Amino acid sequence: MNNSQQIAARFREVILNGTWIANTNYKDQLENLDWEIATQQFHNFNTIAVLSQHIHYYIAGILNVFEGGTLDIKDKFSFDFPEMKSKQDWDKFLSKFWNDSEKFARYVEQMSEEKLYSVFVDEKYGTYQRNIDAMIEHAYYHLGQIVLIKKGIIENA
Repeated sequence: MNNSQQIAARFREVILNGTWIANTNYKDQLENLDWEIATQQFHNFNTIAVLSQHIHYYIAGILNVFEGGTLDIKDKFSFDFPEMKSKQDWDKFLSKFWNDSEKFARYVEQMSEEKLYSVFVDEKYGTYQRNIDAMIEHAYYHLGQIVLIKKGIIENA
């Protein structure tokens, strides 16, 4: 497996199908989660739905660059999402999350070594590899929060 394929596998592991690092992944935590639990406030933490949308926001933003677009995401907007009001809203979001994540992984696994080490949009952002690695690390950070919030909601129900 080349470097791009290894990085893509790490990305899929945290979002879609792995258990090696955290013994779980986003799909495992969210796929059969009732939308009312996903949107339930627990203490003053972000909801599971908001944290999931936050991660998707960055995946979609970087994916847009992979597809030839511009980098339009801004940290200040990364928690601003319309309220989810139904199971249909939740299911639609999850479908987009899984599809965009798989597209993201396919782009990564097809990247040449040269592309991986090239500048991502602007020198201040570092390389493609740095941004992909940051996406993986960021996803694990919020996955841990999701697991704890979910546990807190279910145990207090």
